[in-house]
Amino acid sequence: MPDLIARSSDDMALFDHLVDAVLAVDTMSGRIRAANHQARRLFSPDGGALIDASIISLFPGQAAALTVFTEAVLHKGRYWTRALMPLGRDGTQLHVECIGTRLEAPPAATADEAETAPCILLTFHDLDARHRRDLDAEAEDYIRSGMAEWRRTERLFQEIERGNQLILRAAGEGIFGVNAEGRTSFVNPAAEAMLGWETGELIGRDMHASVHHHRPDGKHYPHEQCPIYAAFRDGAVHHVENEMFFRKDGTGFWVEYTSTPIRDRGRLVGAVIIFRDISQRHEADERLRAALAEVDSLRERLQRENAYLQEEMALERNHRGVVGRSGAIQKILSQVELVARTDVAVLVTGESGTGKELIASAIHAASERHVRPLIRVNCAAIPRELFESEFFGHVKGAFTGALRDRIGRFELADGGTLFLDEVGEIPLELQGKLLRVLQERQFERVGEERTRHVDVRIIAATNKDLRREVREGRFREDLYFRLDVFPIVSVPLRERVEDIPLLALHFLAGAQRKLKVEGLALSEGDVAKLCAYDWPGNVRELQNVIERAAILARNGRLFVDLPRDRGRTLPSQPPAPATGSIQTEAERRIRDRAAIVAALDACGGKVSGPGGAAAMLGLRPTTLSSRIRALDIRWQRNP
Repeated sequence: MPDLIARSSDDMALFDHLVDAVLAVDTMSGRIRAANHQARRLFSPDGGALIDASIISLFPGQAAALTVFTEAVLHKGRYWTRALMPLGRDGTQLHVECIGTRLEAPPAATADEAETAPCILLTFHDLDARHRRDLDAEAEDYIRSGMAEWRRTERLFQEIERGNQLILRAAGEGIFGVNAEGRTSFVNPAAEAMLGWETGELIGRDMHASVHHHRPDGKHYPHEQCPIYAAFRDGAVHHVENEMFFRKDGTGFWVEYTSTPIRDRGRLVGAVIIFRDISQRHEADERLRAALAEVDSLRERLQRENAYLQEEMALERNHRGVVGRSGAIQKILSQVELVARTDVAVLVTGESGTGKELIASAIHAASERHVRPLIRVNCAAIPRELFESEFFGHVKGAFTGALRDRIGRFELADGGTLFLDEVGEIPLELQGKLLRVLQERQFERVGEERTRHVDVRIIAATNKDLRREVREGRFREDLYFRLDVFPIVSVPLRERVEDIPLLALHFLAGAQRKLKVEGLALSEGDVAKLCAYDWPGNVRELQNVIERAAILARNGRLFVDLPRDRGRTLPSQPPAPATGSIQTEAERRIRDRAAIVAALDACGGKVSGPGGAAAMLGLRPTTLSSRIRALDIRWQRNP
């Protein structure tokens, strides 16, 4: 049998030193006739010879598969399989590739030799070992090619650096390069100065993690979103404004930069980044934006103030100052001068039409707040459901009908003065909200959670006795004391008769300008008639009388028509005393009641509008409504 394998000792030695495990098997007996050193090391527990051992013993449970394989080898001369799994020396099955080769016998010399059964060689390749070798080979190839690529890229950057060193050092912008892994390859002096890093500290470092790791708002800046790295991924130039680089000490500064890809033989191998510090420009832009926002805010505010002032002008308010020389007026002017220098709240009390609003205007005009507006609020004219919106404003959609944002009176008066006319008419349940703003100087618009702060000086006015209102539970005591820091009493016109001629001349001059007429004058008789009247409507009624007289004038002569009782007096009331006589307060109330009832009778109960009782009496509709409530007048149409 050995003659079939080797014809000399040299051939046998060569067989024994083959790299793979090899067995020679007699196909007739199934016995192993030869085994090389690698086969003995792989299959023999003690490394001994395997001669005459049964080949089946190496493939327990695989006899059928081994037989089929042997037949295929004998038939084809050479065959292989990975389905057979022999037992190793430690008793575990081996993952091998088995190659079978039929051995051709030499020419038979005798009949016995011709009848000898053929042998096959079984060569075993350890697939696990081969796999490990393949991995090692791949790793070696990768390292070899990677090192070559790295050296080529490094040489490229070195050439770029050498060729452009003078330019890089002279450039005022920061310049640095990164390779395809995002690691720094060069840094110019300007970049060193701006970043606070030395070149040696940055070379080979992940540049993004070193100087570009966070966004301006402090959030982490992921590598995959970095435009610098995107340049050598997509091959495009990326220009970025208003991002932030961070210095070595952790402080940030605003930059704009351009990341340009670098190619070597058509391959993207990195990028070069040019950046500049734009912190000063960014700060200037921020200041400009803030200034523009402030301008927009001021423009909106001025527009709203202008709309308000136009609204006030439509009411034909008189802001020409307090007219008079009586002792009462001199006392009021002295009080105005004293309180105008402060910011304390002022409460002006007095009958309707006595000029309470003019006193408020005089205080505001003499104060340091005169550069800001005086905002007037007629508390009696505000519907209960719109009180908060009128005072504090609302946002769009806060309630049905809120189609846009609206600024409230408090916000309009910020820095100026807020005049609360007829403050006694504020409903009790709403007085607490007003008190909170007066105390804390802050509020929220209706439908908005943002708290706004205001600096407003409060001047309130009323024709009611607020002390009595407090006693009767219709006005909050704490709000009253908050408003009544400096009280001023507006004296009725009948108590300062000496001011009537001055006021009449003042109103006549105004009427002539309005009507565009000239040459009208008051006679002594007109003045006497005016002074004899007790003026229940006070200064406002006097103004109406003078304007009506100017309208009715003929040939330069005024026609002073003082109101007279034109309706019936209620049966339960005595007739009103004659005009010009001395009256008690009770008599004056009786006369006022009779005049109002007569006016209501004359106009069919209509209070406001053209032809209404208010116009007939020369009063504002709100003033007439207040008097009707105060006098408890319940008008019914005469049968």
